[in-house]
Order: sequence, then C-alpha cells, then structure tokens
Amino acid sequence: MTSVKKITKRALYVPALLLLGACCTTRQPEPVPPPPPPAPVAPLGDIFFDFDRSGITPEGEAQLKQNAGWMVANTAKSVVIEGHCDERGTSEYNMALGQRRADSAMDAMVGLGADQARMTAISYGEEKPFDTGHDEAGWAQNRRAHFVEQ
Repeated sequence: MTSVKKITKRALYVPALLLLGACCTTRQPEPVPPPPPPAPVAPLGDIFFDFDRSGITPEGEAQLKQNAGWMVANTAKSVVIEGHCDERGTSEYNMALGQRRADSAMDAMVGLGADQARMTAISYGEEKPFDTGHDEAGWAQNRRAHFVEQ
C-alpha cells in the first residue's frame, strides 16, 4: 500500500473511532462541586446603655445592625430582647427602665429592617445581673439589652 493510501485510510478511521469511543463510554461525568457555604453571620450581641438612659449609643447602633443582619439571615428564628439594669434605684424603677431599654432596642431593630413579629421585649430590671460587682465597671456590664435566640 502506498503511503498516500495509508494516510487516507487513517484520515477516515481515526475520526470514526473517536466518535465511536465518545458515544460508547461508560464513564460518568465528574460531579459538579457544591457551591461554597454562605459567609457566616455574626451571632447576636448585647448593647449597653449609659446610666439612667435608654437611648441607643453609636456603639449600640453598630451592634444592632449586626443583630438585624442575623435576623435577616435566620428567618426561622425569633429573638427575645431582655432589658437589664444595674442595682442602683428601686426595683420598680429598674423594671420600667429595663422595659424602656428593651423597647428602644426593638424599635431600633425594626428601623433596621428586622421583623417586629419575631421579636419580644421584656424587662428583668436588676434581677439578673451579668456582673455581680458593686462598682462602675460591674454596673456598666449590667446596663444592657441582651438578645436571646429562640
């Protein structure tokens, strides 16, 4: 056989074999890897208040934005906002102040797009201190709105 005939024969057979091999393969295609998990959303955090105040501080606003983002990312969850106070003042006064703090935090969260129907605001006044110290450092830790995931 001449070399021209060999080349022509190969030119006809090679594409046919490639096509046949591609059609008759039993190999499964590679699975597509799953997409990466979504970026984690920071957990809920507390906000702190000045003495005898229920207004949100700039630091508190930053934490509330983070908490509102958590609520958007966790639509099946609800939140209880607990208002707390330090030990100074009467129990009655601190229960009312704790409620104002919890309500203030909830109103701010609603303003940031959180669903009010998934939040509850309650007051513990001075009854559940975070820090048992009897000084400004301890009291500052107890003047807070604490966010509890439900």
